[in-house]
Amino acid sequence: MSINTPVAARRAAFDEPDEPVDDAGVSDDLSSEVSRETALPRPPRTRTMVIANQKGGVGKTTTAVNLATALALGGLKVLVIDLDPQGNASTALGVDHSEGVQGTYEALSGEVSIADLVQRSTEAPGLWVLPATIDLAGAEIGLVSVPSRESRLLHALRDFSELHHPDYVFIDCPPSLGLLTLNALVAADEILIPIQCEYYALEGVTQLLRTINLVKGSMNERLYLSTVLLTMFDSRTRLASQVASEVRRHFPKETLPTTIPRSVRVSEAPSYGQSVINYHSASAGAQAYLAAATELAHRGAEMKEK
Repeated sequence: MSINTPVAARRAAFDEPDEPVDDAGVSDDLSSEVSRETALPRPPRTRTMVIANQKGGVGKTTTAVNLATALALGGLKVLVIDLDPQGNASTALGVDHSEGVQGTYEALSGEVSIADLVQRSTEAPGLWVLPATIDLAGAEIGLVSVPSRESRLLHALRDFSELHHPDYVFIDCPPSLGLLTLNALVAADEILIPIQCEYYALEGVTQLLRTINLVKGSMNERLYLSTVLLTMFDSRTRLASQVASEVRRHFPKETLPTTIPRSVRVSEAPSYGQSVINYHSASAGAQAYLAAATELAHRGAEMKEK
């Protein structure tokens, strides 16, 4: 199949009138309605979800990118915050995060508001990204002496959400439990844990849950584990089924029914600056993420307004 290079994403301009910026009629204002009938139900309030797992290689960024794209294609307004200095979520969503581009680091430092930093992704109408550059690698050191250093993202995101009311905010974290991940846990209401269907699947989850309880007890009483997503499922192996059963036994209510299969298409998509949903929509991986997003949206619609 032919691959189209993603068009460079435009910088947001929230103070401009609601005018289409391209032939698809996509507005550069996150607060504007998506010009299509909403296929997925909206939650009663913004769902801010941190996607975290101390264990690397479990599909955190892949999950953030594809769930966000699927929800946005369903007519919802979605913001992805790339909190990983590697910037893989920014790459996969086709937004510029080269040296000199302002993004998450500036938001954490308080220099610029999130509204002035987000970029529109070409993956779907209503999908926006706060990009991460390599400068973010120095944030852990730079924030050490800053007052309330663990709640910098919370304050920046709260100001943004009060004005622009996104339906979903996904925070993609690095595979560590440092200050960046702590900021995400303090800013979020919910945690989504991707768990790969392989040996040692639950390794690191216990420590993450311990950290969640510490954050919940001292810095963020709203925080709770709402969603577990099984990834890299290989139906050909008995081990994958055993791991899936074990995870569902530990997290019966939180685990989504859909499992994400191990897929070459899922692995290829980021190298083209795309989600797998747009790279190869008929693939098993794309269909699985679309199904998981639908399940997530319907769960969200059943939430009670605070």
